[in-house]
Amino acid sequence: MPRRDPLLVPRMAEHSTSIFGEMSTLAAQVGAINLGQGFPDTDGPDELKDVAIAAIRDGHGNQYPPPHGLPALREAVAFHQQRFYGLAPSALSGVVVGTGASEMIQSALLALVDDGDEVIVFEPWFDIYAAGISLARGVRVGVPMAGPDLRPDIDALRAAVTPRTRVILLNSPHNPTGVVFTREELLAIAEVAIAEDLVVISDEAYEHLWFETPHVPISTLPGMWERTVTVGSGGKTFSFTGWKVGWASGPDDLISAVRVIRQHLSYVSGGPFQYAMAHGLGLPDAYFTDFRQDLAHKRDLLGEGLRSLGFSVIQPQGTYFITTDVRPLGYADGLTFCRDLPGRAGVVAIPHQAFCDDPSIGAPYVRWAFCKRPEVLTTALDRLSAGLGG
Repeated sequence: MPRRDPLLVPRMAEHSTSIFGEMSTLAAQVGAINLGQGFPDTDGPDELKDVAIAAIRDGHGNQYPPPHGLPALREAVAFHQQRFYGLAPSALSGVVVGTGASEMIQSALLALVDDGDEVIVFEPWFDIYAAGISLARGVRVGVPMAGPDLRPDIDALRAAVTPRTRVILLNSPHNPTGVVFTREELLAIAEVAIAEDLVVISDEAYEHLWFETPHVPISTLPGMWERTVTVGSGGKTFSFTGWKVGWASGPDDLISAVRVIRQHLSYVSGGPFQYAMAHGLGLPDAYFTDFRQDLAHKRDLLGEGLRSLGFSVIQPQGTYFITTDVRPLGYADGLTFCRDLPGRAGVVAIPHQAFCDDPSIGAPYVRWAFCKRPEVLTTALDRLSAGLGG
C-alpha cells in the first residue's frame, strides 16, 4: 500500500478544494443547477428556529457558552446515544460540542495523531480529511472502496496497517458513495482496530440519513467503545447546516484529549443554536422517520431519472448523495464529464477525483446531491435529458 509524504497532503487538499471551486464557478457562469454541493435547499423544523429565536431574545447563549458546550446540549447528546444505540457517554466528561462535525474531526485528529503517524481512510474520502490529517502532521493512507458497489475492502485495510498506524478515520453512512457499512463490515474493521491497538474516529454526521440498511455505530461493537470517538452533526440531522453545531462523544479519556484541542480552535460554538439542537435531539421518532422517508423519495426521483438517461447508478443506502458511473455515456473520466456538464446541460455534479489520491479509484465516478426540492431535481433531470441527448 503506498505511503503518503506529509508534504504531499496539503497539495492533495488544495486539489480537492480547487475542483469544488471550479465546479461552483462553472455553475455561476452558466446559471446551472448545482447538485454538487451537499446541503438542503429547505430548512429544518420551525420549532428549532423558534427555540433559537427565543434564546436570542431572552439573552440565553448570546455571550460565551461553556467551552465544552451547554450542559443542556451535552445532556441531550448523551441521552440521544442511549436512546438510539444503547451507549452511555457521560454528559459531564464524555461529550464535547463544537463548531460543526468538521471541527470535531479536526480536534480529534490533532488530539490523537502525532507527527508522522498514519491515518487510514477509506477512499474516496470526504474532502476535509486531507487537510485535517495534514494539520495534525499525519500521513494519510487510502484504502479503496472496491467492487461494482464500492464496498470497503477489508483485506486492503489489513494490508495497510504498519507500525506507524495510529487511527482509522471511518465514515458511515459514507460520503461520497452513499454506502452504509454493514454490521459484518464494521465487525471486520473492529477486529483490525483491536488487534492492532488502533483508535477509531467515527464520522457519523449522516447517522439519521439511512434508508434500507440501519446505521450501526462502530462504538456499539465488542471492544470498540473504549477506542472510539464518535462524531455527530446537528446541521445534517436537522437540515440547518449553516448553524454549524456538532459534537463528539465517547470514553472520558479520549474526549478529554479532544476537549483540550477543541477549546483552542473556535473556543465556543453559537449558544442560541445549541439550545435549538438540544431541543431537536429530543424530537419524537416520527421526525427521524419522516426525514428519512422524504430523502428516500428524493433519492429515488433522481436515481430513476439518471438511470433513464443511461447512467450506471450505485443505489445509495444513506447520506445526501448518489454516485454514478459515467462510462455508459461515453466518458472515461468523471472530471472531464463534470467540466462538460454545465455547458451541455446546465447542471453541476462533483467527480470522485476530488475525493481520491489514486485517480484510478475515482476516475469514472460522479457524485450528485439529492437533498433538493423535488421540482429542482425534476428540472435538473429535464436539463440533463435535453443536454445529453436523452
